[in-house]
Amino acid sequence: MTWQARVLSLFPDMFPGVLGHSLAGKALKSGIWGLETLDIRDFADDKHRTVDDTPYGGGPGMVMRCDVLGRALDKAREDFDTLPIIYPSPRGEVFSQSLASELAQGPGAIFMCGRFEGVDERILDARPIREVSLGDYVLSGGEPAALVMLDAIIRLLPGVLGASETLDEESFSGVNPELLEYPHYTRPQIWEGREVPEILTSGDHGKIRAWRRARSEEKTRKRRPDLWQRFEATQKVKSPSLGHDEKG
Repeated sequence: MTWQARVLSLFPDMFPGVLGHSLAGKALKSGIWGLETLDIRDFADDKHRTVDDTPYGGGPGMVMRCDVLGRALDKAREDFDTLPIIYPSPRGEVFSQSLASELAQGPGAIFMCGRFEGVDERILDARPIREVSLGDYVLSGGEPAALVMLDAIIRLLPGVLGASETLDEESFSGVNPELLEYPHYTRPQIWEGREVPEILTSGDHGKIRAWRRARSEEKTRKRRPDLWQRFEATQKVKSPSLGHDEKG
């Protein structure tokens, strides 16, 4: 079954964009996922195709109208009203690997891309919309965020990646999703005086696994103390009698 992406945007030509290339592009051509874009302006009811207006209560900028968005969303859900609706927004829950996996396991998703100062709150109250943020920063519109989220989802669909084992060893995945991925090396063995760690050329797979696990823990501890705290907490739950020196 084809995973269906439906995107509501004032700039539908931005899609598929980067998703038309590489693995996502091949998967699109082969029918693993499908894309339908709807131009929000097509659902305006005046000759100027107006989609926004000044905010009640005053303030700078413009706000996207709930009536126009409502018609666009209803059209997108016309033949599949169970698709989750994602609204990229800096005030939403933070996008994560687990959410990408959750969406990849469903039939598809609708992405409603906002612009200007955002959307009339009533559309968020009237439709089952999930606000999702890429992080603590603001973009010029929802399209770049939708592209990022779609890329994260599409690569998880069956048949997109050549080896499913690749996903198990990535950051935020596998047995320990709290750990960042270990470093990788390839030819040449010596470059600008820097050598590949000797353990990786030893042929001892047990020692290689231990080295990679240690490097994952080291990078997580240094770069993402928030993830490291979660990792330590999960280890205590799994083995409450183990001390810190016994991990890895």
